[in-house]
Amino acid sequence: MGEGTFVKEANPVTNAIQRPIRLRIDIPLLLAVITLLVFGLLMVYSASWDYSRSLGQAPTYIFDRQVRWALVGIIACVFLAALDYHHIRKILVPMLLGTILLLLAVLWINDVRLGAARSVLGGSVQPSELSKLATIIYLSFWLASKQNQLNNISFGLIPMGAILGVMGGLVLLQPDISAAATVILLGAILFFLAGGEWRQIIFVALAALVVGYLVVKVSSTGNARLGSYLMGLRDPIQASYHVRRSMEAVVQGGWFGVGIGRAETKFTGLPVAPTDSIFAVIAEETGLIGAACVIFLYLVILWRGLKIASRAPDQLGSLLAAGLSLWIFIEALINMGVIVGLVPFAGNALPFISAGGSNLTASLAGIGLILNIARQSSERISKEERGFGAVVNMRGRDGGRRIPRTRRGPGFGIRS
Repeated sequence: MGEGTFVKEANPVTNAIQRPIRLRIDIPLLLAVITLLVFGLLMVYSASWDYSRSLGQAPTYIFDRQVRWALVGIIACVFLAALDYHHIRKILVPMLLGTILLLLAVLWINDVRLGAARSVLGGSVQPSELSKLATIIYLSFWLASKQNQLNNISFGLIPMGAILGVMGGLVLLQPDISAAATVILLGAILFFLAGGEWRQIIFVALAALVVGYLVVKVSSTGNARLGSYLMGLRDPIQASYHVRRSMEAVVQGGWFGVGIGRAETKFTGLPVAPTDSIFAVIAEETGLIGAACVIFLYLVILWRGLKIASRAPDQLGSLLAAGLSLWIFIEALINMGVIVGLVPFAGNALPFISAGGSNLTASLAGIGLILNIARQSSERISKEERGFGAVVNMRGRDGGRRIPRTRRGPGFGIRS
């Protein structure tokens, strides 16, 4: 009888304890979004009940709608976080065409609200918000597939300009200057991140500035907003009514605020308190400390989004994660900048907080895609670690013992 080899049986319980648990989700990003979403519902409830009554509805009308849209957005977020983002390629063209049809439907229905036709289905859906998400997704796939042709004007710059021109032009006709500018800006950022040449980027930037200036000068709305913005920079007292009331709310809030639900400006003429001006309500009710916490949470989203982009499995994932996180941060930055008069008035919503189903749903869908990319990056790293661990274990890390070599006996039989 040959000598029996000593084999240490694997203990699944011990191995599970020794192996570090790697969650397949980005916890800081998820916590930041959940905090903003819950806080946003609280602030919509505080800012909207008087506004709801002014519309002839129940005091909780806007809040109830926001809760329903939040549930729709959460479902979209969970679905997109679980679905492999590469599968979106199959619906890219229908998604883009559907968005264009919705933008055309806005112009055809011509449901004018607050001086602009931006919605369908009785004001429930704003396709301009969905167009931002669709533009990021489509351009990310398109730029990733055209990587070797980006710096060829015929195959890179001109086709991308056509895509942005159609989307931005249809949004501009509503008119929604801020949304159209956001679409163009996001396209330029994605082109830069994909590796476009500086000379082309500078050319696009200059062309966009010239066209934007001409549009603003021709548009009565844009001209008025730019004029009031420039006057406000020279003398805050001459700023627009919206900015003056917003600044009043910030001053009344002080460092620590007057308390949730106790703001006065939302009752005395602060324009559209639940939507465009909700950051002013936040500053008044929670003070500069509360406003700074909100800004910090958006910085967390930007940080985690760019971090996920740097670790993405492929360039497509990098473009998607970077584009989506930058979009959410830019939207927030513009909304907060308007309140304190740093940028001209724009209709950008405060993501996850402002009342409005389209922006909330689109933002949560974008977060779902970022979480999807983070999950796939984590799975790839785990597979690499398992492969590396298997190599190491084969080299003798079995409880401190080497795996005995088989020995050949007489007649080259193998003894165990």
